[in-house]
Amino acid sequence: MIRVVLAEDQGMVLGAFASLLDLQPDITVVATATNGDDALAAVREHRPDVLVTDIEMPGRTGLDLAAELNRMGDPTRVLIVTTFARSGYLRRAVDAGVAGYVLKDAPIGELAAALRRVHAGERVVAPELAVAAWDAADPLTDRERELLRAVADGASNVEIAARLFLAEGTVRNYLSTAMAKLGARNRTEAARTAKARGWL
Repeated sequence: MIRVVLAEDQGMVLGAFASLLDLQPDITVVATATNGDDALAAVREHRPDVLVTDIEMPGRTGLDLAAELNRMGDPTRVLIVTTFARSGYLRRAVDAGVAGYVLKDAPIGELAAALRRVHAGERVVAPELAVAAWDAADPLTDRERELLRAVADGASNVEIAARLFLAEGTVRNYLSTAMAKLGARNRTEAARTAKARGWL
């Protein structure tokens, strides 16, 4: 049996995925989670063969999870299932050691087949996503990405400075650099552009 932890923040989608995967004769869902932190805890507790995860979740994102498992040397293989065919996400997924990246609107048979291939040690990428990967490379540094995420959450420069233990002037400098890289007129537009391209 292929033992799976399933992470998805939308309850209805999570339940549907769990039920459909459990119908497969060689796949069993050993735990589910609705945010990244719970998913990491479930992987540590259950030691699954594969973590099937969405990208955008509360707490850690699916990409954060993959990067953390990679850093820890955890043998769990990661399969991203997402609605987002964005080049920035795919590039970051590869960097994080993700083994598979497929779209949510694929038939359940394709998801199960991708899961089996990932479990067998292969790397699986949906063709639409492979094409998108040829788009422009992510120009942002990790720190710029962190600040733009905070902007997207509605934080002011003062709040960002306090949260990240930076001087307010330093925050302004990072955001100015990010705005210049993205050709944005202001910090909000920069965050929106970076998010749309899958760089946050």
